[in-house]
Amino acid sequence: MKSAIFATLIALAAAFTPASQKASSSALKAFKEELGAQAPLGFFNPLGIVADGDQAKFDHLRYVEIKHGRICMLGVVGYLVNAASIYLPGDIDYSGTKFSDLGYGWDASFAVPVAGALQVLAFVGFLELFVMKDSTNGAEPGEFVGDFRNGALDFGWDSLDEETKLTKHAVELIQGRTAQMGMLALMVHDKLGNVKDFFPN
Repeated sequence: MKSAIFATLIALAAAFTPASQKASSSALKAFKEELGAQAPLGFFNPLGIVADGDQAKFDHLRYVEIKHGRICMLGVVGYLVNAASIYLPGDIDYSGTKFSDLGYGWDASFAVPVAGALQVLAFVGFLELFVMKDSTNGAEPGEFVGDFRNGALDFGWDSLDEETKLTKHAVELIQGRTAQMGMLALMVHDKLGNVKDFFPN
């Protein structure tokens, strides 16, 4: 009886030991040298999403990170430009509503006429389905994850040396991450009503 209890306790204790510690740590090493594992955090994977070392999953997450970073960079600039009272000239609809009448932030989002919001949605959908594609989601093979050139645009990228390309990738990742945090902060403080406290007078 005592040996059965002892065996049960051993089995229970074994259930809480990290049996796959070596496997997961070796899988994590696969991404510790990836671009974006930069100081001060290094490789940051607190939820263990890519702990299995799945390269396809990592590439998809990197693609999403790059795209969201680019969207937030545009969003932060757009927010700040409108907050500085710079707007497109003219009217947003046939009733005479000017772009400058919309304001900025959350209020401007809800002030856009329905037809205008549907046009924006259709345009974003078109970009998502036909333009903003890279090799991870069916486009022509690109040079890297997030390469949306699709063989059409270059802007001198192919003339750069490898070290410069790597530096530009790293800068884009850092700026995209910063812009995501900045966009979140602008949205939160806009909703709290104190966003103007952060702008110079």
